[in-house]
Amino acid sequence: MIRKLKRCVFPLFLIFALALAFLIMIKLQLGLVSCNEGNRLPGETFHGTSGISRAVFNPNKYSKLELHPDPIYNVNCTAMIKRDFNGTLQGQFLQSSNQSKISSDSYYVSSLQQCQTFIRTRKYITFSLSREEEEFPIAYSMVIHQRSDHFERLLRAIYAPQNIYCVHIDNKSSHDFKAAVRSVAACFPNVFVARKQENVVYASWARVQADLNCMEELLARHRSWKYFINLCGMDFPIKTNLEIVQQLKLLRGQNSLETEQAPKAKRVRWKFHFNIINGKLKKSNVTKNLLTGVTNIFSGNAYIVVSRRFVEHVFKDPEVQVLREWAKDTYSPDEFLWATLQRLPGVPGSMPRHRKYDTNDMKSVARLVKWKYFEGDLARGKAYPLCAGIHRRAVCIYGAGDLNWMLQQPHFFANKFDTNVDAMVLECLDHYLRHRALAASGFSYAC
Repeated sequence: MIRKLKRCVFPLFLIFALALAFLIMIKLQLGLVSCNEGNRLPGETFHGTSGISRAVFNPNKYSKLELHPDPIYNVNCTAMIKRDFNGTLQGQFLQSSNQSKISSDSYYVSSLQQCQTFIRTRKYITFSLSREEEEFPIAYSMVIHQRSDHFERLLRAIYAPQNIYCVHIDNKSSHDFKAAVRSVAACFPNVFVARKQENVVYASWARVQADLNCMEELLARHRSWKYFINLCGMDFPIKTNLEIVQQLKLLRGQNSLETEQAPKAKRVRWKFHFNIINGKLKKSNVTKNLLTGVTNIFSGNAYIVVSRRFVEHVFKDPEVQVLREWAKDTYSPDEFLWATLQRLPGVPGSMPRHRKYDTNDMKSVARLVKWKYFEGDLARGKAYPLCAGIHRRAVCIYGAGDLNWMLQQPHFFANKFDTNVDAMVLECLDHYLRHRALAASGFSYAC
């Protein structure tokens, strides 16, 4: 009798358990319950054993995290991105009608007194949007000297709780600017200001040293980040964090940066000693000794996407230390140091020196830059369309008319942006990237 009773009860229990599991799964998908107990609202964050905030997908909750263009601009971002207009005329129109809202340094200083309000009103995403992103943290160096509003907007665009961010503030920056940046950084456990601050002089070694200061602290503070990306205050992402992670995985430990055979015109940069005189870098008549062990100096730019092993090698390898010392009195060493390291045998993720392995800035994913010399009609052999904004030092300050072309490129970040030139391009980029990030997050992964 007991055996018969067990045979009857067990299937009923199994059916009940399966039905209960199914109901819980359905509720999770609908965002009606969360993965942990308590009275927390659906979609609210919680901290798992890893210490990373997660969330159950809930369309209504996520809609509050969408970023919408400021009504004062009266702009249709969808049309702008699809380029349903003549790009050149629209770019000119945007420049003439553009209005820029700039938050003051004091606004960010006050955020330190009310961090939770600041994070909520500025709509930071404080939980990992996917397990794939959570398991692939990225380290960032942000070298800045002005415009706290630009810095904070950039930080919000790239912020994820699993990543880590080092901010280097130019020692010459104003007291108010420094206070604003430190106040914002203090609101986040994974954002910090570098202990060592450099007086950054244009084209001097200090620009490299600023990144090195951050690299060293990033290695010490966080033991699991996979890749390092360096930024400046006029950069902005054109990919979501998930898209960056997925492309970094495809690199399989390789690096991505510009590295080419140096043209003769640039060789003067490391042929002579350069000295800082009255705050500017000046060429002397003293020639430098040849660098022992390095047969070729390669040309590139300051922007890099490199593996953790590459960064560790920069601090441990004796040959790299020699190259670093030798480069300290050259002109714009950031535009040849990383490029040369990428071609040295034994450097993690490096490539052979042969010309076939040269990589230009359009093939590297590190940064998208429009140079005036290469703009024009693509049908006539130009590299990219005309800049829809203005030029500074021959570099395009993007206008909204550049959005369509920009978002078709493989790069992670673009440079340069300035809301005093065109605020709408960042309004629309913010809106576009946030929507893509939230839409791609899909469903709960936290349980």
